[in-house]
Amino acid sequence: MRTLPETIEDVQAMLAAQNYICDRALAIVVFLALKLGRPLFLEGEAGVGKTEIAKALAAGLGRRLIRLQCYEGLDASSAVYEWNFAAQMVAIRSAESGGQAIDKNDLFSDEFLIRRPLLEAMSPQPGGAPILLIDELDRTDEPFEAFLLEALSDFQVTIPELGPIKAAEPPIVILTSNRTREVHDALKRRCLYHWVDYPDFDRELEILAARAPEACEKLSREVVAFVQTLRTEDLFKRPGVAETIDWAKCLLALDMIELSPDVIADTLGAILKYQDDIARLTGSESARILSEAKQSLNA
Repeated sequence: MRTLPETIEDVQAMLAAQNYICDRALAIVVFLALKLGRPLFLEGEAGVGKTEIAKALAAGLGRRLIRLQCYEGLDASSAVYEWNFAAQMVAIRSAESGGQAIDKNDLFSDEFLIRRPLLEAMSPQPGGAPILLIDELDRTDEPFEAFLLEALSDFQVTIPELGPIKAAEPPIVILTSNRTREVHDALKRRCLYHWVDYPDFDRELEILAARAPEACEKLSREVVAFVQTLRTEDLFKRPGVAETIDWAKCLLALDMIELSPDVIADTLGAILKYQDDIARLTGSESARILSEAKQSLNA
């Protein structure tokens, strides 16, 4: 287990060592979350690096990453624990076949407890308090948000058969949202908040250099300029940084060293995920955007 970073610059250096390039504003809120022990709530478009920061923090701090992937219908029991009923039935039948009675407390013990992400994050970990990633919280329902209010306030969950279980050392909590719906203010108030926006040209170029170092400078600059220009278009879903990286890797796999309208048309599926968006960029549209992107490079 490594010590927590002592300065904002240390946070940036630690994340950069994991190939996560962040600006100072994000580094500040991460530093404060670590320093104050507060949950960190990250909102932004899909693909801008919200989930990746939790992975980079876990690797940089040498902590375990525990991920709770949210979805519609997620409830407290699915997120916290469940009992291993199959193993309990085997224990009951084994006891009955031996003519023995089995105590209820033996059945509802740690031996038969299946720990889900929230309970696991509040249990002692050999490397220190883990990173708890509650990913895409906006996909859940409001009742689950209400449950999280208590869990994140006291870092405690209650199992009826065992009673309350409180974290000896609270986990480092990161919540993410793609803002498909608004998360309740009561939950946000318990967190430090940061909106993760699309990076500017220079930072996205730096990110691409870290994640796809094989790409030559000419191709990297053209890719970033094209994606940055593409984000100004009226699209159903603008490409994120993740798509920029994926596209660059696709172009490298095709041994491309520069962009052309034909190459773009052949690989649009790497950066656009909706057919309506892809259809808009066929033919002269992709050539126009490429021309604008190259003009911005020469400006």
